[in-house]
Amino acid sequence: MKATFAAGCFWHVEDLFLKTKGVKSTKVGYTGGKLANPTYEEVCTDRTGHAEAVEVEYDPNEISYGELLDVFWSNHDPTSLNRQGPDVGIQYRSSIFCHDESQKQIAEKSKENLSSSGKFSKKIVTDILPAHEFYEAEEYHQKYFKKHGIS
Repeated sequence: MKATFAAGCFWHVEDLFLKTKGVKSTKVGYTGGKLANPTYEEVCTDRTGHAEAVEVEYDPNEISYGELLDVFWSNHDPTSLNRQGPDVGIQYRSSIFCHDESQKQIAEKSKENLSSSGKFSKKIVTDILPAHEFYEAEEYHQKYFKKHGIS
């Protein structure tokens, strides 16, 4: 099965999911924007509308979509609009791109539960949207942490 998440710089997000039991593969790329086949340089202009995202292939017999959401929520600040840490721009927004109605319902319930948990003092700004066309990022971005001995 497939899941797609945006939570800041895709290098870090991909690395987290690669280390998650039940995740079979990942690829980083761009989604949610209006330009076909964008490049990294175009996405960084903040004018294409794309988010840096990670597409996750997972085995639902080993990990549930809800558990993937737990990884997503616990590894970024979902109250920070269009930024994560030092990275600023719409491409660094917090978004969940749902591939079907079931994912949408699970994501909305998960967001509601987190919102009412009191964990965050500010409003969660994470978008929950239908999955858009996913454009794979340039090869040098794929498995970046692993390639550079960071993970």
